[in-house]
Amino acid sequence: MLKLLAVWTINAVALLALPYVLPSITVASFGTALLVALVLGLLNTLLRPLLVLLTLPVTLLTLGLFIFVLNAALFQLAGALVSGFEVGGFWSAFFGAIVYSLISWALSSLLLARKDA
Repeated sequence: MLKLLAVWTINAVALLALPYVLPSITVASFGTALLVALVLGLLNTLLRPLLVLLTLPVTLLTLGLFIFVLNAALFQLAGALVSGFEVGGFWSAFFGAIVYSLISWALSSLLLARKDA
């Protein structure tokens, strides 16, 4: 449970860092970032598997690159659902989803390092 809260907070911090990299994305506050991280998590858990299954032929034809379009669509949908989180358009959502996942991955690997070794 504690790790889930840590990952949620890390994702919110990654969302707060996005406007510094992509000015066409705005996040109003840390509370908004927490809400957007929750909404993105729910969208990726509930909606993404269905969309991946429905778009499997296109994904295979594009050698998996269509997944980036799905990620952008879900990112833009989160922007439409949460007030205080604005995404400037498709390309902002496309690059925003990529940068968001890279920042989130980097912070998670730095802060949640395994202590097995």
